[in-house]
Amino acid sequence: MSHPRPETLAHAPLGRVSAYPEHYDAGLLHPIPRAANRRPLGIEEGALPFVGEDEWHAFELSWLNARGKPLVAVARFRLPADSPDLIESKSWKLYLNSLNQARFASRAQVVETLERDLAATAGAPVSVELFGVEDEALMPRRLPGTCLDDLDIEVSDYSPSAEHLRVGDEIVEETLTSHLLKSNCPVTGQPDWGSVLIRYRGPRLDREGLLRYLIGYRQHQDFHEHCVEHIYMDLMTRARPERLLVLARYVRRGGLDISPWRATPGERPPESLRLARQ
Repeated sequence: MSHPRPETLAHAPLGRVSAYPEHYDAGLLHPIPRAANRRPLGIEEGALPFVGEDEWHAFELSWLNARGKPLVAVARFRLPADSPDLIESKSWKLYLNSLNQARFASRAQVVETLERDLAATAGAPVSVELFGVEDEALMPRRLPGTCLDDLDIEVSDYSPSAEHLRVGDEIVEETLTSHLLKSNCPVTGQPDWGSVLIRYRGPRLDREGLLRYLIGYRQHQDFHEHCVEHIYMDLMTRARPERLLVLARYVRRGGLDISPWRATPGERPPESLRLARQ
């Protein structure tokens, strides 16, 4: 089945009343080009200044086996940051729901179908893992590093401003975290709550300024992936670290959570890291 590749959100299901799908339909998936949101940040397609992935978990995944018995699983998807398109979240949910009454001969066939359909929409390979609902790999953990949230600061600016990012002369290697990240969906205006991890080696970041900067996304409207890229680009421009990882773990909505990360080449996020709010 072919997948439309519109350049805008005009035909996306997000923010619209959608019928509950009764049959498997890969055409429900809706791609959104990354380029338009990257251009204002000075990011050129084909010459990305970072590596990274968008990691998704789906908690409402079910299908029928060959005998018609329902099966359930939790899916983990990894979508590469260099894919030309991201996948709009509501379309992803509708697509997954379209599998509810579809019969598959095996879990392997489910994985193969998911990987094929998602890759066709994103324009790049997408990896898929299935977990049992009680799998230990899904148990919540804590973010490593030093949390900034207890800093007693005054805040009056709720739009992201790189002017808050200041550095000293000392070169350090540290991991800083915050659970105060909040942005808003650019289509519906609904709040997106999240936690953020910043691991870097370079001039020491002023912690109060960094926390003010992160709180500045509180009234900002953008997709999760673009917020992480915005943070990454501002840190690279203002602090010029030798190494940098920016990871956000967003709270689940509609059975899906998303955790984008962007990093300098060679950096990787902590493996199998899920938080209690996810």
